[in-house]
Amino acid sequence: MTDPLVQRLRKLDACAVSDALDKLGLAGAITGLQQRSGPDQGGGRIAGRAVTMKVGPGERPPGPTVHLGCRAIESAGPDHVVVVEQRSGVEAGCWGGLLTLGAKVRGTEGVVADGPLRDVDEAIAYGFPVFARSLTSRTARGRVVELGTNVPVTIGAGPDAGGQVVVHPGDYVLADRSAVIFIAAAEIERVLQAAEDIVAKEAAMAQAIRAGTPIAEVMGGNYEHMLQKDGR
Repeated sequence: MTDPLVQRLRKLDACAVSDALDKLGLAGAITGLQQRSGPDQGGGRIAGRAVTMKVGPGERPPGPTVHLGCRAIESAGPDHVVVVEQRSGVEAGCWGGLLTLGAKVRGTEGVVADGPLRDVDEAIAYGFPVFARSLTSRTARGRVVELGTNVPVTIGAGPDAGGQVVVHPGDYVLADRSAVIFIAAAEIERVLQAAEDIVAKEAAMAQAIRAGTPIAEVMGGNYEHMLQKDGR
């Protein structure tokens, strides 16, 4: 059964939700994670709850050896987005073609990878949405390992390069061509309400422009003050 909060989030674009975060004084909008594949080879909004994975150099956690990404895929399904941290600086894929196929078969909404994506042509062929920091041909083998699944991950390049946020398992994710948005589960209701209010106000403004109202009049003081915390 689809999460009703995910259904509401899926109807919104990243810019509206980013504005809602600004209005509420919350972080969570991340730029620079480009959409590399999707239903039309680059289009398609995704929304869901985060299944997280951390990748980097080091030793695998104790336990049976499982290929990187398999635990995350097995934890995910409809209404989930796999969120990967690979910010080590090592050029090595943190997601690839067989993982993309596995996630698609599970019905996962998509993948957001703060790191290099491998096998992008396969993701395009599958029509599966993947957002990634960069592309590479270099394998993870011998370079990076899975350091944890469903653990907190840090996504983003920092305050001077599009922001940074810690994402926890179960947080909400929205991604489109403008940005990737992360919303803490505890904040989702008020973020959705604020974003829906913004969308309604902008729709009314668009209608006024179509009706012939001068754009300077439409985008006057009301637009400039729309994100103030007093709700104007």
